[in-house]
Amino acid sequence: MDLKDGVVAVKAARKFIEFWTEGNRTTVDFPESFSKKSGVFVTVLKYPSGDLRGCIGYSEPILSLREALENSALSVCHDPRFPHLTIEEAKACTVEVTILTPPKELKFNNVDEMLNKIELGKDGVIMDFRGYKGLYLPQVPIEQGWDKQEMMFHLSEKAGLNRGAWIYKGTRVWTFQGEIFSEVNPSGEVVRK
Repeated sequence: MDLKDGVVAVKAARKFIEFWTEGNRTTVDFPESFSKKSGVFVTVLKYPSGDLRGCIGYSEPILSLREALENSALSVCHDPRFPHLTIEEAKACTVEVTILTPPKELKFNNVDEMLNKIELGKDGVIMDFRGYKGLYLPQVPIEQGWDKQEMMFHLSEKAGLNRGAWIYKGTRVWTFQGEIFSEVNPSGEVVRK
């Protein structure tokens, strides 16, 4: 995706978030390229700390980018990990949009082989063990300062399992990549990260 479309995505997400936090709905005119199915995540970050305030999205390309973006932006206002986002908070936070490639399942014989197939900072990771799933966008382990093992420990916990669940036989792992577009400051310039 080019920067121009990335700017459209972030500005649309902000518009949906701000209108929704005020109890209103709005529409956005999207370029034709947004009719293609794509996974997407919308992230709201406190400014200037960068602390997470909400992150919701679709890992699979099941909706058009415009539909997935709108649904994710509306849902991030009610991320169950946080109180409902207020308009005052929304205006003081930055908005980030990550456009995803379709996930691909990793084939591996042991955990060392699995870890070797993950490129930290480039690959987002989805882990599934018996229906318990966790997902991290590619930027998360870098922002947190985690190595691959630490990321998998945290991913297991995020899935609602113990830290070591990622090494259990039967664990499935997918990777995906993401193009990240983010505001530099609240409602400010949008850049590719």
